[in-house]
Amino acid sequence: MPLRRARLTSSTAQSELAEALAALRVQLDVPQGFPPEVTAEADAATAVAPDLDLRDIPFATLDPAGSKDLDQAFHLERLGSGWRVRYAIADVPGFVAPGGAVDAEARKRGQTLYAADGAVPLHPPVIGERKASLLPGQDRPAYVWTFDLDDAGAETSHRVERALVRSRVQLDYVSTQAALDAHDPDSPAALLPEVGRARLEQERLRGGASLNLPDEEIVRDTSGTYRVERRRPLPLEDWNAQLSLLTGMAAARIMLEAGVGILRTMPAADDAAVTAFRLRTVALGMPWRSSLTYGDYLRGLDRDDPQTLAVLQAAASLFRGAGYVAFDGTPPADPVQAAVASPYAHVTAPLRRLVDRWGLVVCESAFSGRPVPDWVRESLPSVPGLMQSSTERASRLSSGSIDRVEAAMLRDWIGARFTAWVLEVRDGRARLQLNEPIVTASCRVSDTVRAGTTIEVLLQGADIATGSVQLVPVDEAVRAPERETKPATQERAAS
Repeated sequence: MPLRRARLTSSTAQSELAEALAALRVQLDVPQGFPPEVTAEADAATAVAPDLDLRDIPFATLDPAGSKDLDQAFHLERLGSGWRVRYAIADVPGFVAPGGAVDAEARKRGQTLYAADGAVPLHPPVIGERKASLLPGQDRPAYVWTFDLDDAGAETSHRVERALVRSRVQLDYVSTQAALDAHDPDSPAALLPEVGRARLEQERLRGGASLNLPDEEIVRDTSGTYRVERRRPLPLEDWNAQLSLLTGMAAARIMLEAGVGILRTMPAADDAAVTAFRLRTVALGMPWRSSLTYGDYLRGLDRDDPQTLAVLQAAASLFRGAGYVAFDGTPPADPVQAAVASPYAHVTAPLRRLVDRWGLVVCESAFSGRPVPDWVRESLPSVPGLMQSSTERASRLSSGSIDRVEAAMLRDWIGARFTAWVLEVRDGRARLQLNEPIVTASCRVSDTVRAGTTIEVLLQGADIATGSVQLVPVDEAVRAPERETKPATQERAAS
C-alpha cells in the first residue's frame, strides 16, 4: 500500500478521533486547567535568591524544538585530560510552597501528562514555563551539580549547590546534532560527544543496559490530521541522557549516605526470565552468546534490522518492576536500579515530575550539612504511591491516545491487506507491527506463526472510540467472525 494513501484519513474519522481523545481524558480523570487558588498562588510565587552567583558560566539547554519547560542546562569544559560537567536543574522547590495550593495540585497530578491533543502540565505555566524554567537570557535560581571526570569518564568528585544561573542559548536536538556532525567547535555542545561516549563506556563497564526502542510519537500536521510516527533517538540524545544518569547516580549516593531519600529502583531479572529470553533470541535467529553480557548483547544489535524489534520486544520482559522506594533511617536492602546497574534517583526533571522536588531538597541539604526539612521527612512516605498512580494514568493516556490515532489511520482501509512483522507470540496471540501506516496491534494466530517473521493480515474493523483494531491472518479470514480480537489498548496495558 502506498505510504501517502495509508496516511490519509477522512475528515469524518478525524472528527471522531477528536471526540474519542476528549472522551479518553474524561475517562482517565485527566485534569483540565488549574483551580483559581492554584493559579493565584503560582502568580505570586517568588524564590529566595541564592547566595552563590554562577551567571558567568555559559550554560545552555538542549530540548525538543519549541520546548518551554526547560528543566536542565549544561556546561562542559576540559579539565586536564578529563572534563568538568556542570548540570543546572530548575529550582522548582523555590517556587512551590510545601503544603500550599500549588503543592497540593502537583501531588494530585504527579507528572506532566502527554496526550495527542496537548500536554497536561504538572505545574501552572507561569511556574513551569516561565519563572522556574531555565529560559535563555534569564536569571534563574537552580540546583547546580558539578562533576569532575577523568579521561575515561569516571567521576572523581561531585557537589551540588543552589546558585543563580543564566542560560545563554536554547538548543534543539536536530540543529545541534547537525552542528556536531559538522564538527562545529563553537557549539556549546561541542564536548558532548566526548563526554557522552566516555560515560556510555562507563555504563558498559558497570553492566548497565538499555533497550533504546524507537519512539512512537503522535504528530498533528498543519491540516489538523493526526498520525503516528516512529523515530529513533539521535546520538546526542543518548549522550545528553548520560548527563542525567550521572546526576541521578550521584544523588542516590548522597541520599544513601544521609540515610534519607527516595530512589528509583528496578529488580534484576531472575534466572528463569533470563533463560527464557536467551532461548527466544535463539528462536529469533539472533542468539545471545554466552560470552556477551546482557547490555553488550543489546548494544550490539543492528537497529536497522527489522528483526531486531522482535528481540527488543522480548527483552522488555527483563525491564520490569521499576518503582520508587522512600527511606528515612534504614536504606533499602537492594538499592540498585538494575538497568542502570547502580543506585539511582530522579532529580533532573522537577518541572515535569513530582518526585524530583524531594530528591533535590534532600541532596542539597545533606551535601551542605543542613538538616533535611521536616516537610520532606513527613511527606516522603507518600511520594512512591503518588508517583505510581500518576505513572499508571500517564501510561494509559499515552497508550490509549496512540490506539485511537491508529484506529483513525486505519478506519478508511477496512478490507485492505497489510504485511505485518510478528513481534511476539504468546498463548495463541501475536503482537504485530504494520509499517505502512505505523500501527501496532494484535490478533489470534495459528501455532505455526513465529516471532521475527512477517505475515499477511486482513483489516476487518477499526473502532476509533475504543482504539481497537480487528486484524486476522489472510489465510484465516473466512473464520474471522468467530475470533474476537483483543483491543490494542488492553494489550498494551497488559504488557
